[in-house]
Amino acid sequence: MQPKLIAGIDEAGRGAVIGPLVVAGAAFSEEQIKDLEKLGVKDSKLHTPRQRERLAVEIEKIAKSIIVVKVDACKIDSYRKSGTNLNMMEGMKFADIINLITPDACYIDLPDNNAERFGLFIKKMLRGDAASCRLTLEHKADVKYRVVSAASIVAKVERDRAIEELKKKYGDLGPGYSSNPITIKWLQDWYAKHKSYPPIVRKTWLTAENISGSDQQTKLSLFSVFRKKEECGQRGK
Repeated sequence: MQPKLIAGIDEAGRGAVIGPLVVAGAAFSEEQIKDLEKLGVKDSKLHTPRQRERLAVEIEKIAKSIIVVKVDACKIDSYRKSGTNLNMMEGMKFADIINLITPDACYIDLPDNNAERFGLFIKKMLRGDAASCRLTLEHKADVKYRVVSAASIVAKVERDRAIEELKKKYGDLGPGYSSNPITIKWLQDWYAKHKSYPPIVRKTWLTAENISGSDQQTKLSLFSVFRKKEECGQRGK
């Protein structure tokens, strides 16, 4: 018997140093999946920002259900400090979405290297009707399955909107990724001025730690220079 309600789950902002992680789930009937094909829905990275905005509106019209979960930077830091890594945190949010949608089948873009282990981790958190959901976890699922592509578009649009809201308060911080020079400069400038980060920054990220750590390293280097001068008989000069 074919599944009656099919869901896709994907995220946006996983590797970002600024802003939230956004996880989206979208559920469709088989007929509605055909409508996604007619719309030309593909992985969010294969669409322009304007195309994603337009498609997100159409996806919301078609879908039986859409769930969006946002995890702010400070919450991500809290998870990591408590020993919950990013994969575990995503798995928890995936399970929350499945429990709310209760689909017959769910396709997920796999963040882990071990699909079987990650699938069992999610299954342990499923309750009621959701416990019988058939899970398919694959790398590049957002390219292979249109239900996941639809979820990826919704997640990306929501993440972009969140970043634009942050820019209104904090200035041009770029897209929030460590690979972006605007984001890096914003982090450097902010830390140089305030000696701390605002709650929108994932402080446990290596990028943020390196920038704040470089400030401390500069102080240590200056201290070493002064010591060397004293040792060379330069004291008081």
